[in-house]
Amino acid sequence: MFSIYILTYNEEIDIAECIESAMLSDDIIVVDSLSGDRTIEIAERYPVRVVSHAFESHGKQRTWMLEQVETKHDWVYILEADERMTPDLFAECVQASRAGDHDSYFVAERVMFMNRWIRHSTQYPRYQLRLFRKGSVWFDDYGHTEREVCTGTTGFLKATYPHYTAGKGLSRWLEKHNRYSSDEAQETLRQLESGRILWKQMFFGKSEVKRRHALKSLSLRLPFRPLVRFLYMYFGLGGIWDGHAGFAWCMLQAFYEYIIVLKTRELRDLPPGSHIQMGSIPSPLTPKDL
Repeated sequence: MFSIYILTYNEEIDIAECIESAMLSDDIIVVDSLSGDRTIEIAERYPVRVVSHAFESHGKQRTWMLEQVETKHDWVYILEADERMTPDLFAECVQASRAGDHDSYFVAERVMFMNRWIRHSTQYPRYQLRLFRKGSVWFDDYGHTEREVCTGTTGFLKATYPHYTAGKGLSRWLEKHNRYSSDEAQETLRQLESGRILWKQMFFGKSEVKRRHALKSLSLRLPFRPLVRFLYMYFGLGGIWDGHAGFAWCMLQAFYEYIIVLKTRELRDLPPGSHIQMGSIPSPLTPKDL
């Protein structure tokens, strides 16, 4: 058996279904970032623990959670409110935690958008670190999100989980990605000024995750990046086969990329002595609610 953390911030739309999908575990902890809606009220209707902690950043929130919130089991699974645990995934997680072949495991997400699985343009299988033994993983910040740091060996599970992105509506998606783009612009400028292209890892990386991180370092330097991203996702990855939902998804991702490009340029062109400096762009401290 393993414990399940559920990260929340203003998740009153998703939290009930998320908790119900996780009830296969006998230890569920909702870690809330001081929601202003009914998230906590709804969560407390279920036999789960609810703890609150002011949000600083994605990486710090996860690290605080792992260090300060006790769990019944040594193995834990991180679940976002707009994700769902499935019986097949739960069974494989139990098996993996008992076998102990690795210290942590990546799980592939199935992005659900406009009531359809966006299989092609989301680079499926796209893995996220979800299951691990406590003490073997912590998190750093990277752009608007977090990046895992693993001290032990990692493996990959076969079962997948659904991720209902944009489940709260298109307006919420646009608002959220406008925030994210500020953080991404800061990270982009940092990489352009001091980073390097990880060519070897891009072609010979030992996992999909390492190859994807290396590809990111290259994509930041491409001219006409938003257009390249759309063409790559829609035609290269086969987003065209995801129907109207696939076209909408690719357009939104290209738009998001363009906003990052514009904000990066704005950052780079700031005059000396400007009161808005690299790393201090005002951005609401709110957790990821994809």
